[in-house]
Amino acid sequence: MRREELKAVFDQQASGYDQQWARMAPIRDGLHFLLKAIFADLPDDARILCVGTGTGAELAYLAQTFPRWRFTAVDPSGAMLDVCRRRAQAEGYTSRCSFHEGYLDSLPTEDLHDGATCFLVSQFILAQEARSEFFRAIADRLRPGGILASSDLASDVGSNDYDALLRAWLNVMAPAGIQPEGLERTRAAYAKDVAILPPQLIASIIESAGFEPPVQFFQAGLMHAWFAKRASSKAV
Repeated sequence: MRREELKAVFDQQASGYDQQWARMAPIRDGLHFLLKAIFADLPDDARILCVGTGTGAELAYLAQTFPRWRFTAVDPSGAMLDVCRRRAQAEGYTSRCSFHEGYLDSLPTEDLHDGATCFLVSQFILAQEARSEFFRAIADRLRPGGILASSDLASDVGSNDYDALLRAWLNVMAPAGIQPEGLERTRAAYAKDVAILPPQLIASIIESAGFEPPVQFFQAGLMHAWFAKRASSKAV
């Protein structure tokens, strides 16, 4: 799916996005719970880059948990970013946020960040080299030693584990149960529009972009998450 098509999908989903994915809240909350520990050693006045922030779930959690942190929220979907901005206004942390509608390549690199989040974003970049360049763009906006926390759907799609995890994953999203034809439709959609790769390969892609070897700190179904420090001297 091209950038423009993906942006249009998220623009359309923005108003009901949080309600649509409410069933996944326990997974999101577990990820956020561990995220606090991953970022615990960052400065009291840290600057955090939220890449593909969407409606701002992790931004809201971090803003409430770390009251002196400042945030750069980046998303190509203006509609999603509007929801994020309204949430920040309602919850009282707008003054600590900068909102950037667009992609990383249009975000200046002068002001470096202490940490970054990138949740369920890179999986939509199908070409591995482009995915590496995406993570390199994040590294370019982090201080040396800055911490990236990233999550994506991951599995060896040719394994029996993938079949079992995919069925369980879909049952979480659709509790009435998944019929075989629905499973095959989702499998085909994931194969076309989502780059579900083995976890070890995703970790190597992140490392190739100028990070120290990533550490996996979370898994729930198909979702895996890693953290990695920006290397003092990035790979070329």
